[in-house]
Amino acid sequence: MTPPPEPPSPRRPEGPAGPDAGPLAPGARPARPPAGVALASLTSSVDRFAVSPLLVVLAADLGATLAQALAVAGAYFLAYGFTQPLWGTLSDRFGRLRLMRVALLGAVLTGVASALAPSLAVLVVARALTGAFFGGIIPTAITYIGDTVPGPHRQAALADNMAAIAVGTALATAAAGAVGETAGWRVMFAIPPALALLCLWSLRGRPEPERPAPTRLWRAITAALSDRWMLLVMVLVFVEGAVVLGILTLLAPALQDQGLDATTAGLAVATYGVATLAASRLVRPLSRRLSRPAIMALGGAGLVAGYAAVAIHVSVGTVVAAALLLGWTWALLHTSLQTWATEVLPALRGTAVALFAASLFAGSAVGTVAAGPFADAGRWAGLFGVTAAVAAALVVATVVGRRAHLRG
Repeated sequence: MTPPPEPPSPRRPEGPAGPDAGPLAPGARPARPPAGVALASLTSSVDRFAVSPLLVVLAADLGATLAQALAVAGAYFLAYGFTQPLWGTLSDRFGRLRLMRVALLGAVLTGVASALAPSLAVLVVARALTGAFFGGIIPTAITYIGDTVPGPHRQAALADNMAAIAVGTALATAAAGAVGETAGWRVMFAIPPALALLCLWSLRGRPEPERPAPTRLWRAITAALSDRWMLLVMVLVFVEGAVVLGILTLLAPALQDQGLDATTAGLAVATYGVATLAASRLVRPLSRRLSRPAIMALGGAGLVAGYAAVAIHVSVGTVVAAALLLGWTWALLHTSLQTWATEVLPALRGTAVALFAASLFAGSAVGTVAAGPFADAGRWAGLFGVTAAVAAALVVATVVGRRAHLRG
């Protein structure tokens, strides 16, 4: 038996700020995520993106092969992705900030255990647990913003949180390899637990936002999956995860296949994080002037153009252009989908956002696996051409679906 639907509320036509939009009161400042919530999102991003650059270093230190060390990353990412629905339903039941504090405390303990792991087997288990705890941070932060920021200003607040995530991504990818080679991989694994302690201190005393009456775990998930708009958002973000996150990982190998060294290829793709950070600063002014479907179309245009560029020719210039355009897409299209996910089921917002995140990570994994045969054969033009075509279909479906949802 599913919970009774919420009574319909009057909906204003969507204007520049979105559904139920209204102007800010004179002198009022746009809502932003609290510093502790944004810092927690940054910390989760640092821990997640610090894993890959350390694999070679820790494999040598622990006397393992690179293939064996890959289990450290694999266990982490699996736990990070597959615990999303659990965190979401628990936050619906017990509260957003309470769950975030639990996740941060668990990440402190398991992060320290990772830094002190005496063997590869212990490290794999410790990193899996760390991924499970850090996996609860960003979906809970998104849900908290959905609970506390009014609809007209929610996408801008989500963009602020994404900016924190982008900073964490850039810091981790830029620093992890250098710290691992100079100070050791254990030092790098100890940094996120220290940041998590700072997050806990920043969140002290902050009140829990109001939320609907809790729903049982299985009932919440089945209710969410029975909603057609929730299913549509999950399908859209699954495809987005495949074409953005899944194929993004192959831009550097495409350059290396042209004879470039790993450092140059990595720096070219690292512009993605810079572009995400810069473009996220544009979401707030754009949301005052454009409807959300229009913002989705703008973000999606960058996705199609980026992959079309590398389909025509793979070079440092086209890969940098693609990475910059994908950062633009992530800031505009993805925050639009995030905002939609927070609106579909207000009574089950935590569950909805968690299923959204799980679909995103599942899509990224499927995208990478599906692209494998193209990459092995060096068929980069075909891979990126197909990706551009899928991206174009995604953009059309997203804009049409969003408009239909608003009309409904």
